[in-house]
Amino acid sequence: MIIKNPTTPLTEIFDPLFEKRQIRFFIKREDLTDEFISGNKFYKLKYNLIEAEKLGFNTLLTFGGAYSNHIHATAAAGKKYGFNTIGIIRGEEQFPLNPTLSSARANGMKIEYIDRKSYRNKYDESLIQTFKEKFGDFYLIPEGGSNHLAIKGCAEIISSITTDFSFICSACGTGGTLAGLILGLDSKSFALGFSVLKGGSFLNQNVRTLLAYYQKERLNNFQINLDYHFGGYAKTSNVLNRFCKAFEEQHNIPIEPIYTGKMFFGIYDLINNNFFPPNSTIVAIHTGGLQGLQGLKERNMI
Repeated sequence: MIIKNPTTPLTEIFDPLFEKRQIRFFIKREDLTDEFISGNKFYKLKYNLIEAEKLGFNTLLTFGGAYSNHIHATAAAGKKYGFNTIGIIRGEEQFPLNPTLSSARANGMKIEYIDRKSYRNKYDESLIQTFKEKFGDFYLIPEGGSNHLAIKGCAEIISSITTDFSFICSACGTGGTLAGLILGLDSKSFALGFSVLKGGSFLNQNVRTLLAYYQKERLNNFQINLDYHFGGYAKTSNVLNRFCKAFEEQHNIPIEPIYTGKMFFGIYDLINNNFFPPNSTIVAIHTGGLQGLQGLKERNMI
């Protein structure tokens, strides 16, 4: 199987704040990788799909919440590249299906719900065996897609950036994308992650564990900022929602408040507070996630 990386634009955006602080700011538009296998999910899945085919699997099984970008992308990737897909969904079954799960099912994914207590132990061997007895053998992709093959894919984002930069920024849910960016940098420039989780200090260890597979766990050219989670995963606020709306109106680039909105808000705030030295060039990775906007609207969260 050959999966070719898409060509996505690197877009410079302008703001009086950037001029005042002597900053250049670019967005790597990975939200434009694919209509369905969007953003960082494309890179996280790439080598997992290649490995699954190499090992002779025709079924992928993975985990996620009811509005998961990963579930949405895995279902689409399965359909595109010829795999059966199974999504183990946290929580109770609900009808009608939300837009994320509707799309997943339309792309052929079998949906299996498990209670939240069981979900916390989703990698327990006895539970995995239960899934094998029910569904047959499968290639397991972890929640969020973050494993050593995922960071191998995300590392390739770096080589596609066509300008020199001082900082590269990414939202962080599991730390997989940031680990890939750090691996791709290999001590050149600095990676700055923005946790979308409350209490995200564990992400530092997640990143180092993923880097350890490539003997790069001692790299120190990164930091994870914990100040812009807005209450935790899938939490938002009127301030953040207004920022996302104003950002799209000003720059004609859609963002969402669960991942990228928090990162962009944080970058602006850090620029305003002189975190970045004058004459810095910042590249922010737009990791997609826009499929979740419809679900946020249905829940009156934006």
